[in-house]
Amino acid sequence: MNIFVFTKKETSVKPVFAKNVQFPALSEIKKIPVEPDDFYYLDATGLDPDAIKKTLTQIKKQFKDTSWGIIDPKGCIKDPAFLFFDGASDYLGPEFFKKTNKIDTKRLQKAQSWRKAMSVDINKNLKSGAVSENEKSSAINKGFLNNGIKLPAAGTFPGWKKIPSGKTLPFYLLYCSLQGKTTLDVRLGENTFAQIHKRFYSYLTDTFIEADGLHWMDTGKDCLFLLPPKIKAAEIAIEACIRMIINAPLITLETLGLSVPVNFVFALHYGSLGYKPPGKTGTVVSDAVNAIFHLGVKKAECGRLTISGDIPGSSVPKSLEDSFVPAGEYEGRKIFHTKKFSYEKPWV
Repeated sequence: MNIFVFTKKETSVKPVFAKNVQFPALSEIKKIPVEPDDFYYLDATGLDPDAIKKTLTQIKKQFKDTSWGIIDPKGCIKDPAFLFFDGASDYLGPEFFKKTNKIDTKRLQKAQSWRKAMSVDINKNLKSGAVSENEKSSAINKGFLNNGIKLPAAGTFPGWKKIPSGKTLPFYLLYCSLQGKTTLDVRLGENTFAQIHKRFYSYLTDTFIEADGLHWMDTGKDCLFLLPPKIKAAEIAIEACIRMIINAPLITLETLGLSVPVNFVFALHYGSLGYKPPGKTGTVVSDAVNAIFHLGVKKAECGRLTISGDIPGSSVPKSLEDSFVPAGEYEGRKIFHTKKFSYEKPWV
């Protein structure tokens, strides 16, 4: 195995590697021959966001059929989970450099083995579902949310800053929590868990920006986001949740700083409520809010996105409909959740 590290400054990363390493300049990417057993890294040190984006585009295109990774000691890449969604095999971020200063052959071999095991790309996984054996026979008819519930007319949602306090509007309600949040609280201690939860909702806030998601309620152990009553918002949020579930080992270890990997619990519902801005929600009385918290806390499972049968039928992207299976009924509503993504070895 040969290792190539594309870097702006060789001296900054050379000590990390032991042998069989070459350090070509970023301009040499297109000139390097692609071999299936070699490993290719991009060193993001000293690169601005535009340069990282441009170089990553080249890396993903040229080395899509082999193993590649990112070296990011300063944490320049905001969302490393998306690297794996795009085909990366390894990420050496700030946490790696806090614990060690060497990358050994064993890690590289594990990364290559993982890539081979994930040879079916994640986009295909999203459409077909990497499911456990007991769910392979489950299926949902097309249009499984054909419930007649429709979104309001365009323009109904004026924007978060323009909604009068107390005005009743329909929203998507997205419940989010970490697996075993109560156990983690006891195991890690209240102060440590509080920091992890803060990183969690901060990560979620960044993740749901494109969907115009609002971090609306927070209990300190789980949180609730509101999404505008728009198809695009629901589609983006649903895909983002599934991506997070797939990339849970990386996100919880590298981004949240957990010492053990855990998965996520997501639940999505739709309903009307009298809007109050974040921080002033204590007086909100709403069946929709009660329903989403009950669904998220009592029914939803870790490693899945659970959706209420009461969300508008066009909310789930067509390409992802086959990823959902029936989960019975809860509080008088049909429930569906994503198929259970399986891993080669247990990690919890």
